[in-house]
Amino acid sequence: MAVDCIIFGFDDEELKLLLIKRNLEPEKGKWSLMGGFLREDETASQAANRILHSLTGLRDVYMDQVRTFSQPDRDPVERTISIAYYALIKIEDHNKELSRQHSAEWFSLNKAPKLIFDHGDMVTTAINLLRYKTSVQPIGFELLPEKFTMRQLQKLYEAILDQELDKRNFVKKINQLDVLTKLEEKDMTSSKKGSYLYQFNKEKYASESKRDFSLNV
Repeated sequence: MAVDCIIFGFDDEELKLLLIKRNLEPEKGKWSLMGGFLREDETASQAANRILHSLTGLRDVYMDQVRTFSQPDRDPVERTISIAYYALIKIEDHNKELSRQHSAEWFSLNKAPKLIFDHGDMVTTAINLLRYKTSVQPIGFELLPEKFTMRQLQKLYEAILDQELDKRNFVKKINQLDVLTKLEEKDMTSSKKGSYLYQFNKEKYASESKRDFSLNV
């Protein structure tokens, strides 16, 4: 029984995928997801968190189970069932030295190389799940800095959904959700006037048991 981790990050423009160079046969030297076998004393989610930490140095990040991949011939060596998880991390937060040790690199989703075994199917399934979850929960904020501009937020949604969004409609919908706190601070790197910074208000979100995060813009 194995676990594979699909690690997504965001660089203010694109949604990216962290991949490693496989260091053993079969398919040695080819691009792969980070994975490993379950230990006797851990659950699948514990194994996923262990594997994620070994590659990024991060703990307590957003992680969700994708599904189980159990095709009999998915691994050419022996029958292996894999439980896939996806994680959302801030690219600037991960330990670059750990990534170098695993020959890991970030790839834009539309420029990612061909992956070994059924790892490409895992990534596709994870992206579809991420898009659905983003429409019903505010999980996308896991990919943003603590303080962000409305432009950064829109860019994130466009990257996840893989479509351009109308700025006016997007801002209107986000404001209707009433889960952001507008700060007095501004990001002065985007223009001379600057752009106001926002924070996701977890308390405000938690106070509402039912909320539709579908943008429909």
